Amino acid sequence: MLIQVQQASLATSGSVIIPMHPSKDISRLLEIMAALRQPKTGCPWDVKQNFASIAPYTIEEAYEVADAIQREDMEDLREELGDLLLQVVFHARMAEEEGSFAFGDVVEAITAKMIRRHPHVFGDKDAREAGMAKGMWEKIKAEEKAERQTKRRNAPEANVASGFLDDIPLALPSLTRALKLQQKAARVGFDWGEARPILDKIEEEIGELREALDRNDDKAAAGEYGDLLFALVNLGRHLKLDPEAALRGTNDKFRHRFHFIERTLADAGKKLEDASLNEMEAIWQQSKKVK
Repeated sequence: MLIQVQQASLATSGSVIIPMHPSKDISRLLEIMAALRQPKTGCPWDVKQNFASIAPYTIEEAYEVADAIQREDMEDLREELGDLLLQVVFHARMAEEEGSFAFGDVVEAITAKMIRRHPHVFGDKDAREAGMAKGMWEKIKAEEKAERQTKRRNAPEANVASGFLDDIPLALPSLTRALKLQQKAARVGFDWGEARPILDKIEEEIGELREALDRNDDKAAAGEYGDLLFALVNLGRHLKLDPEAALRGTNDKFRHRFHFIERTLADAGKKLEDASLNEMEAIWQQSKKVK
């Protein structure tokens, strides 16, 4: 790999191309990112990116890490973890360019947090004994949260809401965010006592969705559909089911069964586009009997 970089001594006279080789040292990755972000000699795509444009890729890479874990593909996991690490380096480089913080500050922040949250491992004798106490982890996290909120409120540009649920990140996948909102509300007693009454709520939401559809009210239908999804997440929470994991399993099941339809039609010399809905439905029912 050859990376074109701007040398300090050549800042006004041009650039040079130096060889860049893979390394297990994190500093090499930082050097590569710095070179890619050089306005004159870097990669045009990398140079024009910002936090907002990169954020979707960061989320996508995290999902690909989770996918490799689920498939138990360690080779793929190694690659995906590297891609996720690149996202951290990318964001840190952009922050360094604007003078906010650098990669080293990110490392320092997380190491400080891990030491602070594990007094039973890293503290002195008294701290270790206190750290083993029930609820210590939540207590430390609550203190950290309070400190962050104070800093944000005191910042000149602060525009921070102070609601009880406002620390649930907006960028989370909607199903996951619904789950976390419900979990936090439940801490103060705003919750169903058991799962069965939620089934009645789900039926109520279905009824309201039907009414919206009967009125041809698209806006109301969208709202009622969201209410229905929220209620289903609530049911899953009471059944101790993660909505993302449950839907992921159903997605895989749907994919396998649809592939069965595709293969069955192909064996009969037909394409998906040539099959009728009734024909595909009949094969779908057959797929349910195949393990």
